[in-house]
Amino acid sequence: MTIDNVIVLSAGQGSRLRPLTDHCPKCMVKFQGRTLLEHQLEIYQKYGLGDVTVVCGYESSSVKADGIRKVVNEDFSTTNMVHSLFCAEEFMNGNLLIAYGDIVFKPEVVGSILEGKGDIRVVVDRCWRELWSQRMENPLADAETMKLVDGDRIKELGKKPQSYDEIEGQYIGMVLISKEVIEQVKEHYQSLDRNAQYDGKSFGNMYMTSFVQGLIDAGFDVRASFIDGGWLEFDEPGDLALQFVTAS
Repeated sequence: MTIDNVIVLSAGQGSRLRPLTDHCPKCMVKFQGRTLLEHQLEIYQKYGLGDVTVVCGYESSSVKADGIRKVVNEDFSTTNMVHSLFCAEEFMNGNLLIAYGDIVFKPEVVGSILEGKGDIRVVVDRCWRELWSQRMENPLADAETMKLVDGDRIKELGKKPQSYDEIEGQYIGMVLISKEVIEQVKEHYQSLDRNAQYDGKSFGNMYMTSFVQGLIDAGFDVRASFIDGGWLEFDEPGDLALQFVTAS
């Protein structure tokens, strides 16, 4: 599969990463000498991926990189990931890769989603517990459910787990939607009740996992593209000292 468009979601304030985000969003924080966005762009270029759109909000003028298109979520302070994504709806065409702006990853992470199965693919880390253990004493407290059937078909994600048995991996913040279903996915979003609650959040504050769960519940075929480490997430200053986990 080839990717026609990439949308990087980086509108939030990243308050837990202060003071590093006092004057820029998380995607412009530096890790090993380069911004998180530059790390991502290098991987996209390796694979010859299509146009890259960055959805900005907080300190949007500070988001700078060669070869990107910027879209601004003017309501960034009162909305969440899904709203940011649909601020760039006009660029949600073809085979679309969606990535959070606060992650970095090795090339094989993108390779896994390109080589995966299904019209909607979610990158799932099977070695998540090793990474979480670098960041906190109790990984279960911060983890979310990931329940699979038929090997790679996702039936539930993003809920609060009661035990590790409910976690067959962790969603890392990367989703692929194929050109075959992208219009249906947009239609599904537009059909949602603006007054409803989505996992306890308002329509504008909907999490990406809640949106993906809604697609699953609506009958879309959503598959896991598995990785075994090879990525990092940055929420707090201490995360800049994290080390990549790889399968032993």
